[in-house]
Amino acid sequence: MTSFVSKALGPIGRLGRRRSRLNRMDGFQWVLTILLTVLAVFMLMPIVYIFNHALKPYHELFVYPPNLLVREATLQNFSELFLVAANSTVPISRYLFNSVIITGASVVLVTVVSALCAYPISKHKFPGHKLVFAAILLTLMFAPEVVQIPRYLVVSYLGIMNTYLGHILPLLAMPVGVFLLKQFIDQIPNDLLEAARMDGAGEFTVFLRVVIPVCMPAVATVAILTFQSSWGNIETSSLFMQDDEMKNFPFFLSTLTSNQANLVARQGAAAAAALILFVPSLIIFLLLQGKVIATMAHSGIK
Repeated sequence: MTSFVSKALGPIGRLGRRRSRLNRMDGFQWVLTILLTVLAVFMLMPIVYIFNHALKPYHELFVYPPNLLVREATLQNFSELFLVAANSTVPISRYLFNSVIITGASVVLVTVVSALCAYPISKHKFPGHKLVFAAILLTLMFAPEVVQIPRYLVVSYLGIMNTYLGHILPLLAMPVGVFLLKQFIDQIPNDLLEAARMDGAGEFTVFLRVVIPVCMPAVATVAILTFQSSWGNIETSSLFMQDDEMKNFPFFLSTLTSNQANLVARQGAAAAAALILFVPSLIIFLLLQGKVIATMAHSGIK
């Protein structure tokens, strides 16, 4: 009987606690809450726009000033996209399949490579580890255009043009991932690692059973960043793939409105394809946003 009453009064009790917390807020906290709410609404506007933009008919796509919300929602843009894809020499399913394979492999490999690079720099302190870490951070200063020619020469020399490896290999080096994981691994006490070694764990076991579970927030963050960079990447398809069957979905999206006689044709299909390209990134981020916040909170703490 007591448990039933406590369960029944649970929502009421939580509501009362929330009201008490609101009553204890001072003027500064109220102002800060209002400002953060306004900022959150402002940051949601691009997401709301891209969903509504994909449902706009043509006479709303080009209205000026543009409307944030759709007035006459329609699925005609998606029908146009599938019609364009049906008339293409390569089916849209092939582009999506390539993107899924490339993105999935990139997420796994980049996360593993970044973790294997960050762990010895953080905990083994080999000679020159600071120089290596500084060189990795230095690469963050280079614009992507600077390394396009070296990447092309490497891929061409290795003979991996028109292969999935040609998509994945240029993305394996991710300095941001190494930095986040290294800063997170720095928080792990050395005594914890020594205790595992004293229990008979080898170096690989320590890395796999101790370091990785503790660093899961950073691992999830690196996975999200890799997913976003790989899922929307056009560079590898444009530079390294001559065979259309090996190109990815973002490249197909970029060709919808290119080489057209005017700026109106296929804009609806492009809006629908942009939404399809955006939704997976949004879902991945919503599922792992807590890990991202935890990583950013700990990456700068010593």
